[in-house]
Amino acid sequence: MNIRERIARRAEKEVQDGFFVNLGIGMPTLVANYISDNKQVVLQSENGLLGIGPYPTKENVDPDLINAGKETVTAIDGASYFSSAESFAMIRGGHINLAILGAMEVAENGDLANWMIPGKMIKGMGGAMDLVHGAQKVVIIMEHVNRKGQPKILKQCSLPLTGKKVVNRIITDRAVIDVTDQGLKLVEVMEGYTVEDIQNSTEPELIIADDLK
Repeated sequence: MNIRERIARRAEKEVQDGFFVNLGIGMPTLVANYISDNKQVVLQSENGLLGIGPYPTKENVDPDLINAGKETVTAIDGASYFSSAESFAMIRGGHINLAILGAMEVAENGDLANWMIPGKMIKGMGGAMDLVHGAQKVVIIMEHVNRKGQPKILKQCSLPLTGKKVVNRIITDRAVIDVTDQGLKLVEVMEGYTVEDIQNSTEPELIIADDLK
């Protein structure tokens, strides 16, 4: 199991039966492939699709059916299509139970930076700005460290912010960490790592949950 799949499989556990969920661009879209058959979940996309299915196989690719990241997708039975204005009304109106998004940096107070690296060409923030404020819960999935081995969970973000104090939970290839009023709480340690490993690769001091898994 590769790192991205490992993270996506763990993130699926955040999805509850009956939820309306928005999956961000990149790794979060993989979560759709692992949603349990025992759960009835409706996936929403900012470009106007309610009822996204798993990634298409080569045989059932429809180039006209895409998500907000311009990736081809499938639609479940009963899916509906509408304008992006209506889609953002759902998001801003608080009707999305859960948003699973990627990130470049997360701060200990829940600040999120996930849309821009200075000096790199970028089209814009997209729907992330609305999702982090409109969704009832925001879960971030990402690798715990960057390509240089440096922490991505920081005392303070250095990159331009998507939103302030908006993250509820962080899921990485090494740990599950909750953002609380007292600080970051380590609630799960992934197989192959120790609490010491997680703290050494996380800039802020972690609170260790009493029921650590």
